[in-house]
Amino acid sequence: MSNEKIDHDRLFKELLSTFFEEFILLLFPHAHEHLEFSNLRFLSEELYSDVTTGEKYRVDLLVETKMRGETGLVIVHVEPQSYVQKAFNERMFIYYSNLYQKYRTQILPIAMFTYDTPRSESNTFSIQFPFADILQFQYQIVEFKKHHWRDYVRHDNPVAAALISKMGYTDGERIEMKKEFLRMLIRLELDPARMSLVTGFFETYVQLDETEEQQLKEEVSALNPKEGEKIMEVMTSYERRGREEGVREGKIKVAKNLLEKQMDESFIREVTGLTKEEIRGLKNE
Repeated sequence: MSNEKIDHDRLFKELLSTFFEEFILLLFPHAHEHLEFSNLRFLSEELYSDVTTGEKYRVDLLVETKMRGETGLVIVHVEPQSYVQKAFNERMFIYYSNLYQKYRTQILPIAMFTYDTPRSESNTFSIQFPFADILQFQYQIVEFKKHHWRDYVRHDNPVAAALISKMGYTDGERIEMKKEFLRMLIRLELDPARMSLVTGFFETYVQLDETEEQQLKEEVSALNPKEGEKIMEVMTSYERRGREEGVREGKIKVAKNLLEKQMDESFIREVTGLTKEEIRGLKNE
């Protein structure tokens, strides 16, 4: 699948909307210690216009929660970035300013850099004079290519399973990486819809050819019989259902979860790609 045809934002929104706590636990464990996850609320997308350029920007994911033991709200803003963009730091600050103006509460800004190009820029935006420092804004970052997939395969976390496909690896590690991904799925024991979501994400970015798939099956058969049989069941089941059907099951599961959280239909359509009629049909089930 060509990079241009992949809707990166939607893939990440689906993953994070379903496994938001697991995402924070995996990549921001210190924040996880302080945030409350029992009553998350996904907010409608915010659209901002840049009056200087005439461009419009959309905030990708906003989650409302609380600090543990406190009453004040916290807004977590997650921005997946799939390509290099000039003035990105400034844009993150503008997002932060607009969000703070609207919600007047604590905001945790996170940028996830999912592209393959090494990044050398800082994660700060500052305004200074020779005689005074006026502003120093800093956001949290994840640069997936600076993480190595092997460091995450022991995590029993569905987000880790999905995201190793975006981490650092060599072509010669692709077969082994998928084998370890399947072993993670077995340990996680996800329901079919969530398994389809995680598997669909992984295979969007890591697709083995027929020769590699055959080698993978040979390596899986060499594992201990109990584990090997479970993995082969997952592989066979996934192939039988077909990738498109499996991914659709995942989208429907995400939509149902967001409907339970009383999210706007527009947000659910943006995250899942389902139509108005499909979402309203789910409401009537």
